[in-house]
Amino acid sequence: MLRTQWGRVRALYTRTLEDDRGDVPGWVLVTLMTAGLVVAIWALAGPALADLFEQALARVAGF
Repeated sequence: MLRTQWGRVRALYTRTLEDDRGDVPGWVLVTLMTAGLVVAIWALAGPALADLFEQALARVAGF
C-alpha cells in the first residue's frame, strides 16, 4: 500500500516537472510590466522629484 502511494506521488511529481507548455508564467509578465511602469514614471517625474529633494535638503540645511 505504501509503495503504491509513493508511486502515485512520484508519478504526479514527474508529470508536474515535465509539464512545459512554453508559455510565459503570469508572474514574469507582472514583473516586466511593473518594471516598465517604474521606468516610465521615473522618466516623467524624475526631474521634479530631484528638485523636490534638493529643496527639502536646502530647507533642512538652513536650520
